[in-house]
Amino acid sequence: MATLSLSSQAAGITKGRLWTSRIMGGIVILFMLFDSIFKFFPNEEIVRGTMDLGYQSHHLPILGTLGLVSILLYAYRRTELIGAILLTGYFGGAVATHVRLDNPLFSHVLFSVYLGILAWGALWLRNNKLRSLFSGKE
Repeated sequence: MATLSLSSQAAGITKGRLWTSRIMGGIVILFMLFDSIFKFFPNEEIVRGTMDLGYQSHHLPILGTLGLVSILLYAYRRTELIGAILLTGYFGGAVATHVRLDNPLFSHVLFSVYLGILAWGALWLRNNKLRSLFSGKE
């Protein structure tokens, strides 16, 4: 059985593909870092937005911690797969929240899906073993 190591493999990865994956992953990392950190230092707008989504202000540190742990795991090469899995769960919760509130589809509901596509797309581009795992080729 082959093990899945998610470090970048030099063979078969072009500079363009590597940099595209870095940019895609970087967008996700930056967005989630800002989102998570602001939950620890909330202002009125953040608290109001959280309450509009059906959460209370005491949920902010919990959401911030979950997002921060997920993105830190995603940003570190050795744990990026588990980070991507945790981010997928986090994003799924965001989608469910927006669906429950009947928020607009493309701007609110699918925003987390877009981030998930960027996160997994970045891994897909830079990791041959991950691609082979999903394609069934070893």
